Amino acid sequence: MLDLFVLLVGVLILLVMIIKFKINTFVSLIVTSVLVGLGLGMPLGQIPVSIQNGIGGSLGELAIVFGFGAMLGRLIADAGGAYRIAKTLINSFGKKRIQWAIMVASFIIGIALFFEVGMVLLIPIVFAVALEASVPLIYLGIPMAAGLSVTHGFLPPRPAPIAISGALGANPGTVLMYGIIAAIPTVIIAGPVFTKIARKRYLKHLLLKQNYLLLAKLNNGNLKKHLHLSSQF
Repeated sequence: MLDLFVLLVGVLILLVMIIKFKINTFVSLIVTSVLVGLGLGMPLGQIPVSIQNGIGGSLGELAIVFGFGAMLGRLIADAGGAYRIAKTLINSFGKKRIQWAIMVASFIIGIALFFEVGMVLLIPIVFAVALEASVPLIYLGIPMAAGLSVTHGFLPPRPAPIAISGALGANPGTVLMYGIIAAIPTVIIAGPVFTKIARKRYLKHLLLKQNYLLLAKLNNGNLKKHLHLSSQF
């Protein structure tokens, strides 16, 4: 129980350092890792080794995921697959409910795939849907991130839920069942509901022109290719 309390305090410290004091995320993570290690009673000489192994293992997996995922995402975009999916979603759900379509799709994909894999696969599709539906990117990006984040944090066999299940001696199946019950209202609040609240407070980030400004930066000012592809479907 004490170990779980130390981990909880570590998460709170990490959030305060990043959100309140605006400290670099990587630096905050390293500092928090050292403090948690000390709180758990790890020997000082073992803490750097543990951090090195943890970061090295994560980066090793991410390099493969992002490398092949980026290639797959680019193939989908260049072949027009992203726009075909965009048109299908828009025609099936309508522009008014496209946010919910993205959220549900992200939630389902998040159950089957890890967060980073789902993110790499969905980003080209979200870009395409936003352009086709003439809505701001962040209007769809928030529900997408919410769906992937909730499944990654709440539902086994993701690392965090499995680790907590093991620490508390809980049955992973039971955790999955209660996780789904908690995940559904959470993803709705963090996705479409939060977007409506954010639109009132951060209007400039939810303007349609932000789509074209961002794409102009990504493509060195050349949007003709994207507009040409979208007109073919």
